[in-house]
Amino acid sequence: MSVCMVGWSHTRFGKLDDDDLEALVTTAAADAIADAGLAPADIDEIFLGTFNAGMENQDFAASLVLQVDDSMRFKPATRFENACASGSAALYGAIDAIRARRTRVALVVGVEKMTSAGLDKVTESLAKASYHKEEAGAGLSFPGIFGQLAQRYFQQYGDQSDALAQIAAKNHRNGSVNPLAHLQKDLGFDFCRQVSDKNPIVAAPLKRTDCSTVADGAAAAVLTDVDTALGMKKAVIFRAAQHVNDILPMSRRDVLAMEAPRLAWQRAVDQAGVTLDDLSLAEVHDCFTVAELLVYEAMGLTAEGEGARAIAEGWTEKDGKLPVNPSGGLKSKGHPVGATGVSMHVLAAQQVTGTAGPIQVPGAELAAVFNMGGAMVANYASILQALR
Repeated sequence: MSVCMVGWSHTRFGKLDDDDLEALVTTAAADAIADAGLAPADIDEIFLGTFNAGMENQDFAASLVLQVDDSMRFKPATRFENACASGSAALYGAIDAIRARRTRVALVVGVEKMTSAGLDKVTESLAKASYHKEEAGAGLSFPGIFGQLAQRYFQQYGDQSDALAQIAAKNHRNGSVNPLAHLQKDLGFDFCRQVSDKNPIVAAPLKRTDCSTVADGAAAAVLTDVDTALGMKKAVIFRAAQHVNDILPMSRRDVLAMEAPRLAWQRAVDQAGVTLDDLSLAEVHDCFTVAELLVYEAMGLTAEGEGARAIAEGWTEKDGKLPVNPSGGLKSKGHPVGATGVSMHVLAAQQVTGTAGPIQVPGAELAAVFNMGGAMVANYASILQALR
């Protein structure tokens, strides 16, 4: 049974001091239900993605969605957690429930409230998404982990500082016109390339402009089966939805080979019956610029070690042959962890329905999404197309 998104919503991402976790959840949920042209009572089941890991005292959050309306009381609601891919985990949980005919109309919410925790607490919490016995336990933060990956990549393929700065500049340029983005400023290549007081080294060779932002935000989507979707005002179908997890310890795998992300991508294009050339755009997980560089290779856009060619030759620019992160990506849009996967799918749905506003890729028909949890551990690859 195929599954469609028939309504969606997206809060602004950033430092949202006036919105607590509950407000983010209920706002996104209510707006998505209304966007689908439904009433809260029409929802059969609720799926909420959030990572938290100590960033918020309210850790048991799934039933916060029921605060939208009294008619939602007694609806089943479950929290999903898969590190930075928690939002996609919730979406895929809804897809599975609909395919199993256990649920007809599902509401998915992805949310994270991060900025009130303070940077030290956020860093400590995010480190819990790594293998504690070897990585977090050795004092490595996530910038440290991806800094090490960048160092290994540079040692194997040469200094790629220009490529990382070009990726950062592209995503900031795209995000500068995205009204939902945390950072709405075109920083330019020179600023992103140079170390400065405003762009210091965070985890060599990664600078501040190579790292996604700590942010608050939420996104939500209403999903249903194709037969139901055909009677609704809009529908975006999942041509593919593939989930691949790898073993957690980085010491047991060649992280630069991107085996699990590569497999998720290959299974997604095979399931959809398409090639990269058929895609209109991709929203991918650029938690750090080196991650986007590696994703170019994992998706097969370039051979291993040649990812820099894709950005240097403009392939992934908004007017290139495969625009990547026209939203600004995690780098500019922001990375409220549990919201990220849902956000990517919502923005992709907007693209293929021609409703993405200033970030619209002209004529977009097929959109890919790649959301990653941990250091290439939980990998979700989707391909979306407008059904009507």
